[in-house]
Amino acid sequence: MFSPEELERYARHIVLAGIGGPGQQKLANARVLVIGAGGLGSPLIHYLAAAGVGHIGIVDDDTVSLSNLQRQVLHGTPDLGRTKVDSARDAIARLNPHVEVIAHQVRLTQANARDLVRGYDIIADGSDNFATRYAVSDACYYEKRPLVTAAVGTFDATLTTLRPFETGVDGTPNPTYRCLFPEAPPAGTVPACAEAGVLGALTGLVGAMMALEVIREITGFAAGLTGKLLMMDLRDLRFETLRYAWDPANKLSGSGAAA
Repeated sequence: MFSPEELERYARHIVLAGIGGPGQQKLANARVLVIGAGGLGSPLIHYLAAAGVGHIGIVDDDTVSLSNLQRQVLHGTPDLGRTKVDSARDAIARLNPHVEVIAHQVRLTQANARDLVRGYDIIADGSDNFATRYAVSDACYYEKRPLVTAAVGTFDATLTTLRPFETGVDGTPNPTYRCLFPEAPPAGTVPACAEAGVLGALTGLVGAMMALEVIREITGFAAGLTGKLLMMDLRDLRFETLRYAWDPANKLSGSGAAA
């Protein structure tokens, strides 16, 4: 049951068709793990906390630097030098004291990914490198956890949801991340943010859309992006949704996958 203060806080959700009281209770009970408290993770975590997601885990081993503040709006100038998980915890406490924050001040790797995702209902990956994305997506496949994942370039971005441990209406397995991106691009072909730059407002938009997708997955008020890749070109404000399917050759659930 919600307290009077919580009823007022979430009033605009509770009167919203598709969410209402039952949906808000689902949000309060949910456990969401966010990978990265940076450009994408900042708005994502903000909106999940504001929406009343009751338990938010944050994985990040970095500290706040001055060059982060152009886009990482969860942190401020007084947070310079602090760990991002501590800065994020304080920001959430100021915004919504009803949210529990679980800080994981570690770098997610193939070795610890399954242990990290196992304790949560849904995972949201806002990391900035392919090694982490593959580690997260593989772990979510094995632990049967839905994954909302996004990536940004200088003026472009992609967003999708993965539920490869389930099948579609036709009985075909849902696609894995490796169906979409079988292999990481060769080293050096995709410049890092520090080299190429990134538009700060772009990460805000995409992080907020990740939060929307997580909320859709939790409450079920609309169909998510499983099997669909949302592609965004923010230079020209163009959005396109492409469908992608299970690849029988993928390394996780394909015909040649290890048992």
